[in-house]
Amino acid sequence: MRSQYRINEQIHVREVRIVGDDIEANVYPIQQALKIAEDKGLDLVEISPNANPPVCRVIDYSKFIYQMKKHAKEQKAKQVKVEIKEIRFGPQTDNHDYDFKLKHAKSFLEEGNKVKSYVFFKGRSILFKEQGEVLLLRFANDLEEYAKVEQMPLLEGKRMTILLSPKKKDNGVKKPANSATPSKTKQAKTVVGEHQQAAKPQLGDLIKQQQQTVASQEEKENA
Repeated sequence: MRSQYRINEQIHVREVRIVGDDIEANVYPIQQALKIAEDKGLDLVEISPNANPPVCRVIDYSKFIYQMKKHAKEQKAKQVKVEIKEIRFGPQTDNHDYDFKLKHAKSFLEEGNKVKSYVFFKGRSILFKEQGEVLLLRFANDLEEYAKVEQMPLLEGKRMTILLSPKKKDNGVKKPANSATPSKTKQAKTVVGEHQQAAKPQLGDLIKQQQQTVASQEEKENA
């Protein structure tokens, strides 16, 4: 970080704009700016070289670097790193393996990560892709408390994938009780939300539909 900033005699310009504590912000010839910093026992640090004229700050250089590192560390801490965790299934995954992977998915989601779950079809098993879709929809349904579906089951090559995103936590903050007579705006939002919810197919319904499709195929094969 030290090499990112020019200081004192490294600043080769005719004039600079100075900022700093107990200093009048103004444009000064470079030699006068260096003299101001020297008289205060501080450094002249170029903080905005592309400005016209460049902006310099009168400050102890070591203190300046410390402040910049501290600020960068704080910004990094505020950034939430979201990873995508993958969970693989086979078309004929048994209950024990399913429960094991479901437990891992819950843990990933609670940590704030996304979960990409997929069914990999080998050879002729691709003919039974509906079974894979049923499995992924069931997986999403079982994780409804922890996640929302970002992408419904999608077949790409020999993979059928579903993407789940963690639900936002309420951090235990209780919402204030609604008044006895809600506003017209809230009533309108409620009505719109109900229509949208009604129009959106439920995971349980999709699972039933695909299970019926699978059962129908099996009946045809056994006939």
